[in-house]
Amino acid sequence: MATFLYRVGRLAFRRRWYVALVWAAVLAAVGLGALKAPGAVDEEFSMPGIESQKAFDLVEQRFPGATADGATARVVFIAPGGEKVTAAENKEAIEKAVTGLGDGTQVASAVDPFQAKTISKDGSTAFATVTYKVKSTDLTDAGRTHLEHTLEGARDAGLTVEAGGTALAAEGGPGGTAEVIGVTIAAVVLLVTFGSLAAAGLPLLTAVIGVGVSMATILALSSALGLSTTTGTLAMMLGLAVGIDYALFVVSRYREERAKGRTPQEAVGMAVGTAGSAVVFAGLTVVIALAGLAVVGIPMLTKMGLAAAGAVVVAVLIALTLVPAFLGFWPNAVLPRRARKSGRIEESTETNGGARWARFVLRRPIPVLLLGVVGLGALALPAAGLQLGMPGDEAKPTSTTERRAYDALAEGFGPGFNGPLTIVVDGEGAADPKGAADSIAKEIGATKGVVSVSPARFNDAGDTAVFSVVPSTAPTDEKTKTLVTTIRDERPGIESGTGASYEVTGSTAMNIDIAEKVQAALVPYLTVVVGLAIVLLLVVFRSLLVPLKAALGFLLSVLASLGAVVVVFQQGHGAELLGVEQTGPIMSLMPIFLVGIVFGLAMDYEVFLVSRMREAYVHGESPAQAVTSGFRHSARVVVAAALIMIAVFAGFVGESDSMIKMIGFGLASAVLFDAFVVRMAIVPAVLALLGAKAWWLPKWLDRALPRVDVEGEALSRRPGTDPAPDAAPDLEPART
Repeated sequence: MATFLYRVGRLAFRRRWYVALVWAAVLAAVGLGALKAPGAVDEEFSMPGIESQKAFDLVEQRFPGATADGATARVVFIAPGGEKVTAAENKEAIEKAVTGLGDGTQVASAVDPFQAKTISKDGSTAFATVTYKVKSTDLTDAGRTHLEHTLEGARDAGLTVEAGGTALAAEGGPGGTAEVIGVTIAAVVLLVTFGSLAAAGLPLLTAVIGVGVSMATILALSSALGLSTTTGTLAMMLGLAVGIDYALFVVSRYREERAKGRTPQEAVGMAVGTAGSAVVFAGLTVVIALAGLAVVGIPMLTKMGLAAAGAVVVAVLIALTLVPAFLGFWPNAVLPRRARKSGRIEESTETNGGARWARFVLRRPIPVLLLGVVGLGALALPAAGLQLGMPGDEAKPTSTTERRAYDALAEGFGPGFNGPLTIVVDGEGAADPKGAADSIAKEIGATKGVVSVSPARFNDAGDTAVFSVVPSTAPTDEKTKTLVTTIRDERPGIESGTGASYEVTGSTAMNIDIAEKVQAALVPYLTVVVGLAIVLLLVVFRSLLVPLKAALGFLLSVLASLGAVVVVFQQGHGAELLGVEQTGPIMSLMPIFLVGIVFGLAMDYEVFLVSRMREAYVHGESPAQAVTSGFRHSARVVVAAALIMIAVFAGFVGESDSMIKMIGFGLASAVLFDAFVVRMAIVPAVLALLGAKAWWLPKWLDRALPRVDVEGEALSRRPGTDPAPDAAPDLEPART
């Protein structure tokens, strides 16, 4: 591996114009394809195998032409203090508003609250449901403007009017601010790390080129492969993150090799042969983690994972080819300022901060290990009380009309009114479908925790009915989850008496089912991803204990970050500092995102840090000296890479959306714990305690595993690769 990549690096250096032109052609080709592509599709979110999805599909089948996933708006009218909505002036204003809402070109219906009897018991609040012919993603700006303009008219009449529902949902996530903040901080960190604008700018430039190629490819293939507009979100975030990291490691190693007196071409070859080998295997671990998302069984998540894995592959290829080519164009620009001015590079033999820290840990391995494990273990404890769900309007800031509408409905009609359950009755095999539906509605209505049941609505064939059930508790309340389970458990007895079957769906039931399926998939996902990564690290490090230690450390950091998320977003400690106004369940996909993304990044740091230790050990250093050497060469770069990732993820904490806050906080916390506690403290402590045993591998396994030479042992034996003892560093521009 090292020898092959050594040749790739030298070839890219010599043929830099060809390499640059090839990547420019690739970028132009996929960019043109993206411009000519029909456009990304709006993929429906589906979760095969859960009851709520089956019920949803049955509604689509039995009610042809109905838009089961059409956009909706729930408009809440609140009378002025002390008045009732039934007062003549208030009633007239509400009816006028409902009529206006129904005039929209994309509106299917607007239900008058006085006809539907959706008025609170005290008469202070009423709501109208507006149903659209299209999905929320297909709702035009004119349609949203019409809704908002009509609501303003009702407000002018003296009513308090708020609206919730999918019709008002804003498209996309953060508006780019988080990415700008992250890239800006990354530039500062790189500048401080390298002390050179060129060295800081090169990783940013190549990462942006890689993201451009990846995103244009996703857009070009979106229609053919059925990729949604959200598929590229994860690809962009990770492509930028690992693109900077991988280029950073290659450039850093190039500077080291130049400091040893090697010519620019030879230094590039050595950098790609050694650091490039680590890049390849670090990239493979990320790809494994992302491709493993297919285990969860959510089609959209699978596509997001595969698209992001493709972006990581592009980042690896750019680090191995385009970065060496750019170094060929400007071989001295990335060197420290003093070296560019003086014309000489002196290899530093001083003990830097990384080496001093390693020696500190080597002298006190047990206290450092105990402190790290106990500290992360304490942070992980709250994760035992993790409650998964899908936060809705209740988690939005009180400054939004959706949150105010949610609160008004909860106050006027009860908390369960914001998350009604939908019961789908399949009476195709029943002798009297309508009678069966009525019996089922009566039985469910008598269940403890049910406030009301709406009249059943039948399809044209009369064999399928749909009605709503309003719980007494909020959508994210654990009692609501218990109610859904109870209704489903009562099914065998009810079905045997009526001859008809029923299923529970609706957004509340869907969120409950998704949370349960994700929890069930988490252990298999961890098993697949961690298992494959251990095998890969066995090949890289040729050690049995180092991969096991890496996997256990990763699990510890992920559990600690999950615990931190629970403490802030579920329990509410410190929530105000982050602008979180309402605590609740943790987003269902959060554990999967944490495991998938952080595992890849954690293994990046593991490979880059420990591979330098392995390299020093293979070249004859003692186990303790190898740990110190690894930290002396890699600690600063790993710290810089981790700070960049933390900055990128922490930028999302400033967004208004609570789910984006949660993702940003969780990922930033996980990288912080993994890089600075696990990799920088626990890893050297464990290696210090193990000594030479850390690199032990059974002979039979040593013979079975392929040899990939990540540490570049073969390169050190190549004639001409080592600089002459008295050779002066070559600072002349490279020539082909």
